[in-house]
Amino acid sequence: MTPDPPAAAPEGFQALSLGASLTASDLRKSLAWYHEVVGFAIENRYERDGKLMAVGLRAGDVRILIGQDNGDKGWDRTKGEGVSLMITTGQDIDQLAAGIKERGGTLDTEPADMPWGPRMFRLRDPDGFRLAISSDR
Repeated sequence: MTPDPPAAAPEGFQALSLGASLTASDLRKSLAWYHEVVGFAIENRYERDGKLMAVGLRAGDVRILIGQDNGDKGWDRTKGEGVSLMITTGQDIDQLAAGIKERGGTLDTEPADMPWGPRMFRLRDPDGFRLAISSDR
């Protein structure tokens, strides 16, 4: 008698994209950093009673929404602690890092080859959210 073949493992969750929503202490400062320093495009602006409340940003297929903190959880609360957004690109990592520095940005780490293959650098937004920008190889 032949044993039954093993059951196929379930497919599991199959996501197509990921967008992040971040709270900013100073929306205009964060917008300037993401747009003018890092290079995200502004996709949408969200206003309430004529006041800018949030901005949708895009870089390729990566989307980030930054919203103005309303203070409900306290103005001095820590933001960004323990959060790292990993962004992969086909662009030249060294050129991206150099452009960010030329536009006034500060890198946490300079571009370097990682033992697992890609080249990457790290930086931090005005509220402490970390970004790791990595090559796709």
